[in-house]
Amino acid sequence: MNAHILVVDDEPDICTLLQEILEDEDFSVSVAANGEQARVLRQEKRPDVILLDIWMPDIDGLSLLKEWIETGLFDTPVIIMSGHGTVETAVEATRLGAYDFLEKPIALSKLLITIRRALEMVSLKRENTGLRRNIETNEPLGHSDPMTALREQVKRMLNHDASVLIIGEPGCGRTLFAHNLHQHSPRREGAFVDVRVAGMSPENQAIELFGSEGSTSTARLQQANGGTLFIKDVADLDNAVQARLLSSLENHAFVRNEGTQAVPIDVRIIAATAYDLEQAVGTGRLREDLYYYLNVVPLHIPPLRSHCEDVPELLEYYVNLFVSQENLPYRRFTVAAQNRLRNYHWPGNVRELKNLVQRLLILGQDTDIQLNEIEPTLNTQQRAVSTTNMPIFDLPLREAREQFERAYLEHQLQEAGGNVSKVATRVGLERTHLYRKLRALDIDPKQTKK
Repeated sequence: MNAHILVVDDEPDICTLLQEILEDEDFSVSVAANGEQARVLRQEKRPDVILLDIWMPDIDGLSLLKEWIETGLFDTPVIIMSGHGTVETAVEATRLGAYDFLEKPIALSKLLITIRRALEMVSLKRENTGLRRNIETNEPLGHSDPMTALREQVKRMLNHDASVLIIGEPGCGRTLFAHNLHQHSPRREGAFVDVRVAGMSPENQAIELFGSEGSTSTARLQQANGGTLFIKDVADLDNAVQARLLSSLENHAFVRNEGTQAVPIDVRIIAATAYDLEQAVGTGRLREDLYYYLNVVPLHIPPLRSHCEDVPELLEYYVNLFVSQENLPYRRFTVAAQNRLRNYHWPGNVRELKNLVQRLLILGQDTDIQLNEIEPTLNTQQRAVSTTNMPIFDLPLREAREQFERAYLEHQLQEAGGNVSKVATRVGLERTHLYRKLRALDIDPKQTKK
């Protein structure tokens, strides 16, 4: 379904021109000549974006925008238009909640880019709404002393807007706690934008954070305006990008790549890292000034091995999660299996536990998960044994089948250059089922290319 645009302007020629332009771009369009018509069409059409002129006969655009906000009807991005715009008017419009301000005569390219960015923001907010519903039932789990103390620390942070630096090993739940901080903060109605910069070139890091002038993709800083920007692996940012990010945060505005105009932002930063940050600062990997800006409130997430008494609760939680979300068969960990996992060192932390549960539900057959079933699955990647150097005929059926499936799918992925769609067609599996199988077997398609 095409996006619907409401144009509100008392000049018929402008309404006609904008309607023709936007309909040529496959948008559906409604037009209103005054504030009263705009109120009616907004309720009837539920537009995705509103183009709103400031000067109208019955009410000015800023007053109408304020009215919508105060009556709780403001859920659509509004782009203010004016033929007599000033900097003060633009600032007032954005302060009230307008998405952007365009001065007449409006350039076609700028109009379309602004509308598409607004639609992208709407899509992002909807995704975050769905994500918040999921997160509300995915609170950080565990009732051990370390996790109880961590929960209390998080509660003390919720009513503050200071930057947070989350420190912890990969897989320990840094992203989960970042979501949790956002979901229960005063910014919960804003977007939660997750940006991962590890492995990106400095140029792509800059584009990801600051966007590019004239591009239809929105800068992550702009997407997070009014909400939270979560930067994972912050120490992997290029030094020049770090300096630019710090300047943007301190000035509450950023400039797009190849742009000149400052874009105002109101963003809370939550950063995460697995590095020893004092060492990273000492070696110059992380700028000292950025470190102190981000490290207002540090949050240390303990590794799973330090609160292993929470393992049974985590196992039960993820079993129920996969049963309800992926329709996998319910299986129960025996006491012996739970005890073995309580005493396992969990190098991959909670992420490893979650993957282990999913793998056992997918590949297992019996109702109970026994001790002899989980032993072959622990540290699978470290202990992976090829069927070419170990006779599978001496193994139990379940383990033999798992080893064969791993070797078979890795071979198919190598032949297909890592293309999962091609493999799904070749082996006769539905693609979603194949992805699930690959996750269960700890196979990364990107690592299986020839």
